[in-house]
Amino acid sequence: MTSILELPEVRRRVAPISVEAYHVFLELGVADQRTELLRGAIVEKTTKSPLHASVVRQLYEIVVSALNPGMVAQKEDPITLTDSEPEPDIAVVRGNPKDFRAEHPSGAILAIEVAVRTEETDREKATIYAEAGVNEYWLVLPEKAVIEIFTHPVRGKYAESFILRRGEVAVSQALSNLRVSVSELFD
Repeated sequence: MTSILELPEVRRRVAPISVEAYHVFLELGVADQRTELLRGAIVEKTTKSPLHASVVRQLYEIVVSALNPGMVAQKEDPITLTDSEPEPDIAVVRGNPKDFRAEHPSGAILAIEVAVRTEETDREKATIYAEAGVNEYWLVLPEKAVIEIFTHPVRGKYAESFILRRGEVAVSQALSNLRVSVSELFD
């Protein structure tokens, strides 16, 4: 049986919701905390595999150790954008933790998604992050043992991207102290 949302004519007519409405839905319990807003659509997040959790934990520790003053590392916390409120596995934002007591950050310097079961969705997030002006986006693919880095957001797309494999070191352009050995991350 085909899902109604798989029908192109229905999909075109689905009405998106705003970030503000999404917040109300969360407060009322209409939307679950295991969701995120992507392009006006409430999307259920997938269950995290042990591989996903392990790689995120390892990367988070590396990112935290590379922070400059006036930066905060977030782990699976929301970023409020124009039509989306994604929850990147890791994000680096400007400010300090107290700045985000009343509202989520409205952008990021760096967003990292680890894709074990979510590669297609996380690839789509590249456009969302580029449109929001996120300086750099890393798509980490543990099962392929690669890190794809997207940089220089211009008119809703990243102008540059490259793939790093075992034996190479991922060096962030957005966070000067961040260096990740692809081999050490995946071995």
